[in-house]
Amino acid sequence: MKPTVIDLFAGVGGLSLGFEMAGFEVALANEFDPSIAEAYKKNRPGTKMIVEDITKLPVDETFGPYEGKVTAVIGGPPCQGFSQKGSRKSINDPRNFLFRYYFEVVKRVKPKYFVIENVPNLLTTEGGYFKDEIVELFSGIGYAVSCGVLCAADFGVPQDRHRTCILGKLGATEPVSLPKPNGVHTTVWDAISDLSYLESGEGAEEQGYKNAPQSDYQRMLRAGSDGLCNHIATRHSKVTLERLEMIAPECGKEMLPEEHHTKSIYSGTWCRMKKDGIAKTITTRYDTPSSGEFTHPYLNRAITTREAARIQSFPDTFHFYGSKSSQMKQVGNAVPPLLGKAIAERILDDMKND
Repeated sequence: MKPTVIDLFAGVGGLSLGFEMAGFEVALANEFDPSIAEAYKKNRPGTKMIVEDITKLPVDETFGPYEGKVTAVIGGPPCQGFSQKGSRKSINDPRNFLFRYYFEVVKRVKPKYFVIENVPNLLTTEGGYFKDEIVELFSGIGYAVSCGVLCAADFGVPQDRHRTCILGKLGATEPVSLPKPNGVHTTVWDAISDLSYLESGEGAEEQGYKNAPQSDYQRMLRAGSDGLCNHIATRHSKVTLERLEMIAPECGKEMLPEEHHTKSIYSGTWCRMKKDGIAKTITTRYDTPSSGEFTHPYLNRAITTREAARIQSFPDTFHFYGSKSSQMKQVGNAVPPLLGKAIAERILDDMKND
């Protein structure tokens, strides 16, 4: 029988997918945004999805039937209050305490393991107050807890995305260590070079492949896929296109004359992605060149949803649904599946040693 998980705050299911890649089964998922939950369900119709705000769910009734029956509870309690772009009034921000609801589920279900995934600031905000409370809560119900920051690029994801990982094990004297880098390095070009060369405004929700795969990473992500979805280029304004035409490969706003400088607060604004490097963190604004390093290495446009999904390590068989803004949230807020897989494999290794 496969080991099973419950995924809370599941989003579109990047962490679920990573655990499935490692051989787990997702018994139950919870996501409160209906359009994102719908995309989750369409990609894995076999998983029970509860579409509701977790703070409104009766814990006993909802999760009691799973007591002692799942290997792990996993998930990323939303973290707007910890994020670098949010304000610093974190101690008074109710969004920062959603981990307490996650804790109540773990306390009720009693899985052997739990995984909390979050922004790196979780460990340091308010002098470590939130991290200390999380460790104290879970230690109090018998979990040995390890905390640290993982970089997705260390696990074959072509992206400089750092995430806090808190991993707990029930009844252990020593915590389970976090996964170590696997030595696989992937570039932006390894991820997207085979995709159709679209100009601004071109593309279709569904289309055929125009090129053969050109890297092992592409072969892996194209496995089982008979076509390309979500590969549509943003229709940029005339002034945006004028700016992009001035920016050479591997360059950014330093190429623009002063009259074209914008007041954007984002780092990497107007920068092209570096073809032989890794991408900066994919956010929910990857369709906007002024929002960060989201411009195609050569073409005069921002990356498409499929290109962003490739950089996040989603396979092409995984489709994104709903409005464009919902699709950008689905991709930009997801845990890279290959990072999730590394965490899942660490748990499997520990289970074998038990």
